[in-house]
Amino acid sequence: MNDTKQIEALKSLADAAKERSRPGKETVLASVRVSPGAYLAVSSVLTFSAALLLRSDKDGWALIAITVAWTLVPALALTDRIAFDGQSLIRRGLVPSLLRLVSGQSGELKVADFERVDTNAVRTLRRRGRVRYRYRSQIIGRGVGFVFASGGRRYREMVQRLFPLIHEDKIDLRTRELRDYLCDPKSLGLEVQSLQLASSDVIDNATSEFKLARKKENSQETGQTPEISASDVERAVLLRQLGNRLRVAGRLREAGEAFRRALNVLPGDGWLLYDFSRLLRSQASALGDARILSRARAALRLSSMRADEDAVLLTVIGEGFLECNEARRAERSFQRAIDLDPRTYRARLGLADVALRNGKLAHVIHQYRDAAHVSSEKALVVYARREADYYARLNEDDDYLSAELRRINWLQAFTRIRRLAARITNASILVALVGPFVDPAIGGLGWALASSSLVAWLTSLFALKFLSRRRQPRPVE
Repeated sequence: MNDTKQIEALKSLADAAKERSRPGKETVLASVRVSPGAYLAVSSVLTFSAALLLRSDKDGWALIAITVAWTLVPALALTDRIAFDGQSLIRRGLVPSLLRLVSGQSGELKVADFERVDTNAVRTLRRRGRVRYRYRSQIIGRGVGFVFASGGRRYREMVQRLFPLIHEDKIDLRTRELRDYLCDPKSLGLEVQSLQLASSDVIDNATSEFKLARKKENSQETGQTPEISASDVERAVLLRQLGNRLRVAGRLREAGEAFRRALNVLPGDGWLLYDFSRLLRSQASALGDARILSRARAALRLSSMRADEDAVLLTVIGEGFLECNEARRAERSFQRAIDLDPRTYRARLGLADVALRNGKLAHVIHQYRDAAHVSSEKALVVYARREADYYARLNEDDDYLSAELRRINWLQAFTRIRRLAARITNASILVALVGPFVDPAIGGLGWALASSSLVAWLTSLFALKFLSRRRQPRPVE
């Protein structure tokens, strides 16, 4: 973890504690808008309904629908926010208040009650070695979930204030990277200048091919060991941090140049090789290049060889192998981490994931139960025990296993229906708008098809909401 960011977060928490001690004061360290997907869906459905009402000569109702879709719904989306006060996350706004009133739940989640924090990255734009990433973070605990997406300063503030306070075993790899390396673009530019990284034009024209451990090979040929000064090592460490920050920011070619310079100094550093493999994987995903992906896997294997007795590094390497669908290597990395430190919670969860991929439910149950015993965090113990009980029921009750398999199959089917219905709806609306210029019958057919596909899309959304929850087992008579 970046010590500077952690110190800043702790200072902010201290200031927040002082503010809370004053009567009538309510402190918010960070606040971010929720993902607007649900609001966009409601607005789109209302706009479509307004168009249908206009076709039915119900102008008044159409005006009400379009007004609500374009004014009220965006206003509700803007006021719906997730706030962090230093201790808890809470969702604020008119819609969350109404939901709390109806459901009776507080909608508040303390940091200590977090069970899982997962972050997904979606590429939105790629241009000249730069990729624009949109990050979506999901926090789950005690049956409550919070989802917020990147989009500017507010998200960075939430990450810098909240993520350093979350236990290491609760976060996935990408969340960990955001916690350590997400920074302001202006400060990132200043850091690039201070380390005298090559300009973007030079990097664009340079080749991305370079060999690892080149200095070691040269030293074997000459019979002399090159001396590395302390300043060179310090600069290599700074270049590694810069490379990770550039990668998180989507500046992949500049990140590659930073890692190239760092690896020329420290070609055998396990953490540096692991970070380099993450960069190669990002490049392979952005370019769709299988050759770069094979190089990423090779760098990950080399990192596992250089991990020595670092259980934390072996654990994240194992998770990296799982992302690359190399379950056997992941299992070996997780087992090495447990041999070095038997209380490694994440390594046991990784072994449970490997066993689940191999269809060994008994091993899954065993690993989750062991994970519950080695963790000192109450939320992690609850999560591991709940997972162990769930897979134990699957292993012992054939009827429950069949019901869960049916639920998963229906879940996958409705996911495909939702995607297909969304595409048909968009195409049908285009036909409905353009068709009347050719034949009025074509326009009517487009509206009918769009209405039917929209109903199918809404039905699939409600079905997915219902099917996403695990079935409760029947009580034993």
